[in-house]
Amino acid sequence: MTQIPEQAVAQPSQDPADELLRSFGRQIKILRQRAGHTQADLGQLLGYSEALVAAIEQGRRIPRPDTIEKLDQLLEADGMLLVMKRPVALARYPAFFRDAARIEETAAEFHQYAPLIMPGMLQTEEYARTMFTVWRPRRSEAEIEQMVSARLARHKLFERAPAPVLSFVLEEAVLQRPIGGAEVLRGQLEHLLLVGLNPNVEIQVMPTRAIDHACVDGPFTLMVPEGGEQVAYLESQGSGRVISCRETVRGIAARYGIIRAQALPPRESQRLIEKSLQGDL
Repeated sequence: MTQIPEQAVAQPSQDPADELLRSFGRQIKILRQRAGHTQADLGQLLGYSEALVAAIEQGRRIPRPDTIEKLDQLLEADGMLLVMKRPVALARYPAFFRDAARIEETAAEFHQYAPLIMPGMLQTEEYARTMFTVWRPRRSEAEIEQMVSARLARHKLFERAPAPVLSFVLEEAVLQRPIGGAEVLRGQLEHLLLVGLNPNVEIQVMPTRAIDHACVDGPFTLMVPEGGEQVAYLESQGSGRVISCRETVRGIAARYGIIRAQALPPRESQRLIEKSLQGDL
């Protein structure tokens, strides 16, 4: 029987999401027993192993949204499990990122400055997997798959209607850093060009030769929640925080405006990305 890998749970910690996952797993177990299924039976219906079903029930694995939908149907839960899809989905992210993820899901605007690596919102699956694989200390395969899945799920922001306004300013070095090797980088640059064709997306490159540079403090993200005020998100060294203080956010937003003015315009940025793709730099 083919086993479809599920997303791994976060490492044991004081993270409240751990208890949520354990409670959700207990709900599944109660519903399974009520339906008269063994873990092996349910695994067969799902196409999973008995061990994987046990791990989900124990809160050690994070079920994907489509798995939750199947479980709700198979166990005749009448929507009881479906209402947990969003909280369980948020548990895929590191605790420090969850507040930002909630805002991101419904953001009317999303703007990001990336000085080191390709922003997660723009990463291909191969690029993302490489990023999580080369991280130190090393992660398990299950953890890597969870993180890749969670990162790709964020790309749904591009599919929302009405479409949000998105902009990115990338340092030129990001286009040249061969994360994962030449082929991974090539695929990433091709993807970047495709994303840039969206009418609601603008991608700019800050050239290395730029003399004036308004931000040398690191990456940041600005988001405007639907019906809310703009917030900033700062992340570094495995920690992150959402900033809502108006004065602080106003300063970061002003800096981003200057950075966009200093960077290459979108069309020139596109040509630079194409040159990078051709290896002309």
